[in-house]
Amino acid sequence: MGFFSRLKKAWASPEDAAQQALDEYKREKGLDLDEPAKAEPAPTIEETAPASAPEAAPAPEAVTSDVAAPTPVEDWQAGLTLALRQAEPRLSQWLNIIVQGVDRKGQDLWDRLAFLFKALSAPEAEAQDFISKFEAWLDDMGYDAVADFKSELQYRLALALDLEDEEDERDRLFLKLSEGISKTREQITKRIDGLLSAHSSLDDNFWDEFEEILIMADVGMEAAGQLMDNLKARARKAGTDNPEDFKDILREELEDIFKVPKRIEAVNPPEVLMMIGVNGVGKTTTIAKLAYRAQMQGRKVLIAAGDTFRAAAIDQLRVWADRLGTGFFAKAEGSDPAAVAYEAMDMAVSEGYDLLLLDTAGRLHTKANLMEELTKIKRVVGKKHEGAPHRNILVIDATTGQNALSQTKLFNQAVGVDEIILTKLDGTAKGGVVVAVTLQNKLPITFVGLGEKMEDLRPFDGKDFAKALLT
Repeated sequence: MGFFSRLKKAWASPEDAAQQALDEYKREKGLDLDEPAKAEPAPTIEETAPASAPEAAPAPEAVTSDVAAPTPVEDWQAGLTLALRQAEPRLSQWLNIIVQGVDRKGQDLWDRLAFLFKALSAPEAEAQDFISKFEAWLDDMGYDAVADFKSELQYRLALALDLEDEEDERDRLFLKLSEGISKTREQITKRIDGLLSAHSSLDDNFWDEFEEILIMADVGMEAAGQLMDNLKARARKAGTDNPEDFKDILREELEDIFKVPKRIEAVNPPEVLMMIGVNGVGKTTTIAKLAYRAQMQGRKVLIAAGDTFRAAAIDQLRVWADRLGTGFFAKAEGSDPAAVAYEAMDMAVSEGYDLLLLDTAGRLHTKANLMEELTKIKRVVGKKHEGAPHRNILVIDATTGQNALSQTKLFNQAVGVDEIILTKLDGTAKGGVVVAVTLQNKLPITFVGLGEKMEDLRPFDGKDFAKALLT
């Protein structure tokens, strides 16, 4: 059972985690657990208590005592407990309740976030670590108003609490993906709609015009031909030549194309990811985004600057590592990249890192062959840590179209590619390269870049892509 499922079960229970949080708060304040909180009607989400408790009326004069009177349970604590228990078990709903009445960052927000973590039975140390890192990030970015960072906060909570695969976050992922491929959708779907309205059957003219649409979207000749053959076979099997059935046939075919085969995820730690790709595709930023995701999931991350032929690459990674608070390893510009990988591997093992992200060159400033250099790095790392690198991740730029295809072929032949991250998908009308890369190379696309923010590196789901493209 996933963490989110366990939360749903706990939330539905009479003795759920939220009530436990309130009881724990009473114990901390020295209150009787049987003593009820101030009698208040059960609030709705809109009626959740304000961020700070109202000022208590002056107490009547009492006999002085050396023992301090117990602090009463604050109204917002009881109010939040009731509201959270009544809410639908979705992260967005819980977050709406938590920030109700809180407009800006500050202690009110931190107290409420800590209460949410406690209500979800998360360890206090993890809650405080999350809050302190998020507060530092807000200071670094200059954000103050909750409206400016609420989306980022929800994204971080989803990663930290392992909720990203649940329905609520999947809705957000789909919306982001749909927005990100809007240019591609306009290029393909509108043309398909026009094609369907102009033909009464799936005849030869229909298929010829459809092939033109695919090529215009940068699917490429080879992949377009393969896709056409598959679609014709599907239509024959379904016994239809009705254009009204075409979108369903195409959607089913795309879903099959993007199906990812099962693989063994377990590794002997630390896990080592070798990041490969030509210069300019967004490799450095992608490494930072992967490190960010891993950290939010509680992993200890080390970034190694293996592109020693570009001083800017080392400096950029150092800045990202400092900003994210990850470990960082580098040697002087011009050092042997394989030596960097070897020593970074030493550091990862000796200092207990969970994940090593190893950057590599996109081109060399010498006469040496890039692919030979990558092969050497791969061999050296494998000798140092058996099984490493566990994944070779190729980063390609969606806006380069057919160049992305040739890059994939070259890197795959030289060092082997395990998965692809496709960047800048939001900036192109030729997102058909997604189909071409997968069809021709049989490689899974694991993430797509849909913007500049940390949260804009999104897990790729072929079913969602097909649905968003043809909606």
